[in-house]
Amino acid sequence: MANNVDTAQIPGVRKAAILMISLDTETSSLIMANMEPNSVEMLSMMIARLTEDVNADVRQAVMQNFYEELLAKQYLEEGGLDYARILLEKALSPERAAEILGNMENSIQEAPFHFLAKAEAETLLTFIQDEHPQTIALILSHLEPGMSSEVLAGLTSKKQVEVIKRVAKMEQTSPETIKQVEDGLERRLSTLLNQEFQKTGGVDSVAEILNLIDRTTEKSILENLEEDDPDLVEQIRKLMFIFEDISLVNDKGIQALLKEVDNEELALALKTASEDLQNKIFNNMSERAAMMVKEEMEFMGPVRVADVEQSQQRIVDIVRRLEEAGEVIISGRGGDDDVVV
Repeated sequence: MANNVDTAQIPGVRKAAILMISLDTETSSLIMANMEPNSVEMLSMMIARLTEDVNADVRQAVMQNFYEELLAKQYLEEGGLDYARILLEKALSPERAAEILGNMENSIQEAPFHFLAKAEAETLLTFIQDEHPQTIALILSHLEPGMSSEVLAGLTSKKQVEVIKRVAKMEQTSPETIKQVEDGLERRLSTLLNQEFQKTGGVDSVAEILNLIDRTTEKSILENLEEDDPDLVEQIRKLMFIFEDISLVNDKGIQALLKEVDNEELALALKTASEDLQNKIFNNMSERAAMMVKEEMEFMGPVRVADVEQSQQRIVDIVRRLEEAGEVIISGRGGDDDVVV
């Protein structure tokens, strides 16, 4: 089985080559088009050396390894190490989650300016906008492109040009210079980055308030708000009821929901669901139906996080529609006066 293959024993370049030949040619070409020329050359040479057939189990293990590391990277970017650990332990075994995070934590700590991973672009801009363009260029060249672009957009037009010119011409910088700039910036930012700010208000707060209000009042507020700001209403609605909240739906409501969701969609949506939610769903299905969904989940293999989230959102939309029709009761919304139709 693919799960028995120890991918840690496969050299990195060979592992990348196996991944490239396992993907379709269009996807592989797109990936390589975004790589450095010397990396493409090295990878191409390794692909050419893969003259023997690569075992299907090895291919599957490499792709699974790539998916898991990509998942971990996304979780790290979304909410940091602790957030990533919680979600990965739900999706993978605790041992595998710890192994991936251990590797990624080491790479984060070793990377120059790694401490900026927890800084907001706006905060960083405040601290470096008056620095020399060469210093700003050095910092931006070590950040994620998305964050670099946000910081760059906040600079004056003149400084933007100066920074871009220096990034483009930058080739090699001595470790001593990088360390000197890094230490200076870390000292200036350390106090701010280590502070814990209390979040007040925001869309999250609105969602929490409306989740506890009676359905009639909630509907009235959102309808009136939608006339002024439909995008805001959409953000609120997405936060008001998330997939894990289905565990708050009464059993008759779960059964009504299951009539409108096919097994393939349900299996995909449950891929990252908590054990409590899975049990809630399975307990409202026949033993045979539950077994079919579990088998679908088991043999589904690696799936994209975006696909899972899309399936979960479609099911959430069904729950909200059924609640609107009075066919489900969500605990904490409406009290004892609600009646199931």
